[in-house]
Amino acid sequence: MNLNKKLSAVAVLFIVSCSVFGQKVSKPFPQHVSYYSGVIKPDLPQKQLDNSVKSFYILWKERYINANCGPGQYYVWFEKPGKQSVSEGQGYGMMIVALMAGYDKKAQTTFDGLYRYYKAHPSKRSNKLMAWAQNKTCKDISGDSATDGDMDIAYSLLLADKQWGSSGDINYLSESKQIIAAIMKQEINPKTYSVLLSNGIEHDSKDYFDTRTSDFMPAHFKEFKKAGNDASWDKVVDRNYSLFKMIQGKFSPDAGLVPDFIQHIDVKPVPAKAKYLESVYDGSYNYNACRVPWRVATDYILYGDKRSKIMVDKINTWIKGTTNGNPDNISAGYSLQGNDLKNRYFEAMSFIAPFAVSAMVDKQNQNWLNQVWSYMLKFDLDTFDYYDNSIKMLNMIILSGNYWAPSV
Repeated sequence: MNLNKKLSAVAVLFIVSCSVFGQKVSKPFPQHVSYYSGVIKPDLPQKQLDNSVKSFYILWKERYINANCGPGQYYVWFEKPGKQSVSEGQGYGMMIVALMAGYDKKAQTTFDGLYRYYKAHPSKRSNKLMAWAQNKTCKDISGDSATDGDMDIAYSLLLADKQWGSSGDINYLSESKQIIAAIMKQEINPKTYSVLLSNGIEHDSKDYFDTRTSDFMPAHFKEFKKAGNDASWDKVVDRNYSLFKMIQGKFSPDAGLVPDFIQHIDVKPVPAKAKYLESVYDGSYNYNACRVPWRVATDYILYGDKRSKIMVDKINTWIKGTTNGNPDNISAGYSLQGNDLKNRYFEAMSFIAPFAVSAMVDKQNQNWLNQVWSYMLKFDLDTFDYYDNSIKMLNMIILSGNYWAPSV
């Protein structure tokens, strides 16, 4: 190698090294956030909680962050036949990596790669929203979006702006604001302020007044309001809390559960009929609604919204009672009456971990919270799939006291 080439190689190595090891972060993991007054964590030494998160993150990132779809692009591996990646996973991954920055010295490089993959797969109706799924050749399966994925991606970019600032190659804040505006325009029903399933649904669609319950993310929405200075997000929060209260009271007075999907919000909201969209359990507490205790409880954990606590208090009382205080008795799905779904007597971290997050809202749940946390740690990555492991990863960050709001 001649001298000029050698110097060039050294220069490239220096630049790469700076980009990897010189990524300054404003909120490095662990953060040890002061949650809202009265919120509890597993009753263990903080260092032990942090180390559990770090250990699982190393395994999670190694398994699920892949890079075979284009220069500088990363995606979260879906791990099941037929799909290589989904926007839901992209949102999970971008949030996780942004929150683990500092501990993960390559977090910004990874985050930017995840962002570039999102940008490479725009939905048909808006290039700010993401096509919901890709196949093994990195091609979009559909041009429609999935609202939950877009919301997490938007939130992750607010986290990124707080972590690294927006004066670099990617203006995280500007990008997030544009996604938030597109979500409000194409994924929020302007009549009911309910959350639409995707931007493929228009005003004349038969499911225009239907919603997926796990898409209600009040803590996200409060940050969206601040970022975009748009008071419409208050209506989204208020209307959906009212909707959930009605569904709980009328269809699940004992367990306090909500179904995967709700139909006919404009006239007479009801749990979705069987096989409405995904399965015979679309009107039950199934693989979508299982995220609700986490999404809703986070609003109390960060902001102290009493509506959040009232809702999850009922769920906490029921789940402790129906399991006799033993996390091993948590089933993978329930009817709205609180009965186990048929043949669902197995562990599913997507059901277990959110119950731990919801337990954080009250000190009366301390023993239960301790048990669920310890139970979660008994299972390694190979026991579950992408969905369970990604939800577990995010929930562990919250449970350990290391989840923070971008505006704080």
